[in-house]
Amino acid sequence: MRIALNAHLLSFAATYRGAGISRSIANLLRGLQTVDAENEYTVFLGTRQVPAGFFAAPNFHPALSPLPTAWPPARILWEQAVQPVELARRRSQLLHALAYVLPLAWSGPSVVTVYDLSFWRTPERFPAAQRLYLRTLTRLSMRRAARVIAISQSTKRDLVELLGVPAERVRVVPLAIEDEFRPVTDTAVLADLRRRRGLPEHMILYVGTLEPRKNLVTLLEAYARWGAASPETPWPPLVLAGGKGWGYEAIFATVERLGLGQAVLFPGFVPHGELPLWYSAADVFVYPSLYEGFGLPVLEALACGTPVITSNVSSLPEVAGEAGLLVDPTDADALAEALRRVWGDADLRQAMRTRGLAQAARFSLTALGRQTRNVYQEAVDAN
Repeated sequence: MRIALNAHLLSFAATYRGAGISRSIANLLRGLQTVDAENEYTVFLGTRQVPAGFFAAPNFHPALSPLPTAWPPARILWEQAVQPVELARRRSQLLHALAYVLPLAWSGPSVVTVYDLSFWRTPERFPAAQRLYLRTLTRLSMRRAARVIAISQSTKRDLVELLGVPAERVRVVPLAIEDEFRPVTDTAVLADLRRRRGLPEHMILYVGTLEPRKNLVTLLEAYARWGAASPETPWPPLVLAGGKGWGYEAIFATVERLGLGQAVLFPGFVPHGELPLWYSAADVFVYPSLYEGFGLPVLEALACGTPVITSNVSSLPEVAGEAGLLVDPTDADALAEALRRVWGDADLRQAMRTRGLAQAARFSLTALGRQTRNVYQEAVDAN
């Protein structure tokens, strides 16, 4: 079978462009190359900066767009006008749109991946034009796709409830992470990280964008209450690692209001290659997000053997399983108690590490590739 993949959001830049959806696409490509040597794949790309050897499988063929598709208007033009021509020219038998949108001129079998519906759930994050485009084209694409891949049961529920997608056409295929995410035990390596990045010996870590959806104001309130309630306990610094998103000003204002300037660190965006070191250097990872399609940082921390405190909403219980400590993200007192409990109990932290490693092992690149390939066959059989 000749399969085309729209991977125009793929980037290997050591910036936010290489995170999120881009990483998910890269890992799917890794997983498919592991399990499928039979089908022929054309991978439509918008970047020349692909690591040597990334497309190692002989049946995977990258195809670079002549348009500068890192610019959204150019990407939309390519997706809707150029892509259908390319699909016909290459006699593609299946198209997988790796991020929400199909070309309206394509009538062949198709699969679409949906990561979350934040442009419905948290519309204030999106400029009006982008929100209108995503809502309109996603809804149309859901109607045309033979199968829709949701990255979590939570996203599947949103697709059914918000867009009316028939549940029988949605397949849940969880994300996976690279093998590099494993515990780093070399104390010299961790000491070098702390020296280079100005990190403390002990810390509570958050990794992600600094924006309202991540619920960091509530985390700061909880952190302050924990410290006030346990003045006799050594208070570990809270490290909020990530780039500034929309509405980040409220986070810094909360730090100032609560007098936490000496206790909270903002090291900025962490390059992907450094993340296993950061997780391994942390005593506890906390991720109190209000809404996630999946929550990759939770899985990354589990895979690195770091105890995880996260929210009991959306997809996060699916990812954390029984390995994480789940709390109501709107309850600052409950979050403060979770911090106190995990920080103060070494036996609990060790048990959480053990459970976390086992939970993370369930999300493999091989499973991601195999499940996706099975969806492709379903989509073709359904037409």
